[in-house]
Amino acid sequence: MNRALDIPMVEISQVSKEYPAGNGPLRALDNASLAIRDGEFVSIVGPSGCGKSTLMLITAGLVPPSSGTVRVAGAEVRAPHGEVGIVFQDPTLYEWRRVLENVLLPVDIKKLPREQFRQRALDLLELVGLKGFERHYPYQLSGGMRQRVALCRALVHDPALLLMDEPFGALDALSRDQMTLELQSIWQKHRKTVLFITHSITEAVLLSDRVAVMSPRPGRVGALIDIELPRPRSLDLAETPEFGRYAKEIRRMFESWGVLHSGSKR
Repeated sequence: MNRALDIPMVEISQVSKEYPAGNGPLRALDNASLAIRDGEFVSIVGPSGCGKSTLMLITAGLVPPSSGTVRVAGAEVRAPHGEVGIVFQDPTLYEWRRVLENVLLPVDIKKLPREQFRQRALDLLELVGLKGFERHYPYQLSGGMRQRVALCRALVHDPALLLMDEPFGALDALSRDQMTLELQSIWQKHRKTVLFITHSITEAVLLSDRVAVMSPRPGRVGALIDIELPRPRSLDLAETPEFGRYAKEIRRMFESWGVLHSGSKR
């Protein structure tokens, strides 16, 4: 893909979104702006209902903004586009398709040459530790394994942009930690541009080049924090003072908005 070097991979400009509601429009987003560089890992962290998922869906072209624009690779997003791979909290696998067939689903939908992408699908499955499970059905897999399949499916057609909406939120703590480390490894290998939605401050700091902190509804990007920690990052990094300073900065923003409370005063 040929792009001018000064054009962000993702450019979200003054995006607002309103939904119809019984007592008048519900404003989910309010002039949210964010630019993401090519190959950058950016997390959005914010309270429930602040419009994080809505912003991701608008970026994917699945939901139109009420105002403002989103551009991916310099082109305005007006409909679903081929530059993106999406991973949701629910892996949404087809139960009647085997693992390899689920991974190849975008290839089939886009009518791409299947044999050309079959080896890529197998390589991705091996990368996430699922070699030997290609012919299993989803019901034969654990939750973490199913989410690995969903991640491979999102990457198989080699999209420029990976959108992830709370992809590990439904997993147990150990599986979530393992998936976090595996995602970091995949990102370092392929250097996709990633927009990652999460409620977890720890997860955001551990994975990201920058963290966008969103305010309560109507959501806006209240701050962008550069995470200057060496890579690769281990889980033990979360116990260091350097890591703690980033996490504390984000928590203090939520405290200033009344999202977090230090405790009741007597």
